[in-house]
Amino acid sequence: MARSSVLGSALRIEPNDEDRSAAAKVVSSAAGGSPHLVLRLSDDTEVRLPDSLLRVLLASAGELSEGHGVTVLSLDTVLTPAEVAELLGVSRPFVVRLLDEGRIPSERLPDSRHRVVRLVDVLEFRAAREKRRTGRRRIAEEVDSAELPY
Repeated sequence: MARSSVLGSALRIEPNDEDRSAAAKVVSSAAGGSPHLVLRLSDDTEVRLPDSLLRVLLASAGELSEGHGVTVLSLDTVLTPAEVAELLGVSRPFVVRLLDEGRIPSERLPDSRHRVVRLVDVLEFRAAREKRRTGRRRIAEEVDSAELPY
């Protein structure tokens, strides 16, 4: 049985103008210090959101207010190499090479040659790659500003 795409079936929210406006109000109201939110349920029960949920809400609201789409996935989500490639914007063969080299951890499925990768490992790889790019960019800028020949 074929596995459906995790990324394709993930909850994705693309904001419209009304969403952007409401999200901006949430962000601006929380900017004044240590915010707390209370959720009123349909039976008028009120629940104070815990800090962890509040941070998720504020991060999502910030992205939505800027017009960015938001995808909700658990960090423990497992992805196929093809999904990793899509997420990183690279080819699947390149991802396979990264997995073979151990640069991104992966697990083989039992009694199979197929591998899966945890989303958290992909995000850590992407953050490290971006940090290296930023460092290279800064070095190049320093060389340019010092007018060093190379």
